Amino acid sequence: MIEVKSLTKSFQKHKALEDVDLTVNKGSIYGLIGANGSGKTTLIKHLVGIYKQDNGEILINGEKVFENNAVKRTIGYIPDDFYHFPMYSIKNMASFYKKMYPSWNKERYLSLLHAFELDENKRISKLSKGMQKQVAFILTLSIMPEVMILDEPIDGLDPLMRKKVWKYIVADVAERESSVLISSHNLKELESICDSVGILNKGKMLIERDLDDLKSDIHKIQVVYKEEIPKALRKDIHILHEEKRGTVHLFIVKGNQEKIVSTFHEYNPVLLDILPLTLEEIFIYELGGAGYEIKNVIF
Repeated sequence: MIEVKSLTKSFQKHKALEDVDLTVNKGSIYGLIGANGSGKTTLIKHLVGIYKQDNGEILINGEKVFENNAVKRTIGYIPDDFYHFPMYSIKNMASFYKKMYPSWNKERYLSLLHAFELDENKRISKLSKGMQKQVAFILTLSIMPEVMILDEPIDGLDPLMRKKVWKYIVADVAERESSVLISSHNLKELESICDSVGILNKGKMLIERDLDDLKSDIHKIQVVYKEEIPKALRKDIHILHEEKRGTVHLFIVKGNQEKIVSTFHEYNPVLLDILPLTLEEIFIYELGGAGYEIKNVIF
């Protein structure tokens, strides 16, 4: 389990994180999302004990992380840029991981090598970026981590390899009750595997919710009226975004769905549909991205 309480961090005069709370339960997958510069990587470096917070608390399974080697050995961390010793082969790195992590599982390492079809004698620096990411996963999964912190883990992987990687991560969560935090810009894939999400914005946690609960609070409404939209309607609902295409009005609204639909019906619409809302759309409109066009709207 990962717990972050009132985390604050500044670099000189720049406040990178301010009063951030975050919880990743045991046996769950948490998606951390945010625009570039929102503080995601800074937060992750606190979670793995690289940075020391100015204020607040970071706990992994109830233990503080910073300068706690016993806790760090339970964490599998894959940064955006996988580090390896320049002259090392996969086999050499496996030997290094074995010395660093008492939980190293050689049987699993060999099984993963076979599954990813990699030659352990290959020098890592000679591999493509995608293959280096595969090596990072093989090594990380082989330490049998209780907690996994993954920063842009599928960057550089082809669709088939991404599917394979997600399969192993989900299996670890289901079988070993690992706690997994994933930071990624690929919101479509996060949406398919995450239990909960946190939206970080300018160093503050804007929203942290179960994904299903988050989707139940924001809605995409497609509506047609015989005449123009009544002005009173806009005062009765919380509109995040509105656009018009021909006679069709599209609203992104926040609040109780039943109450929202009832309000639209008060003005006798010719057509009213509730459309599926993606995590990407929620992200855009929670951050006030009213200038972004919603794609693939079905009319």
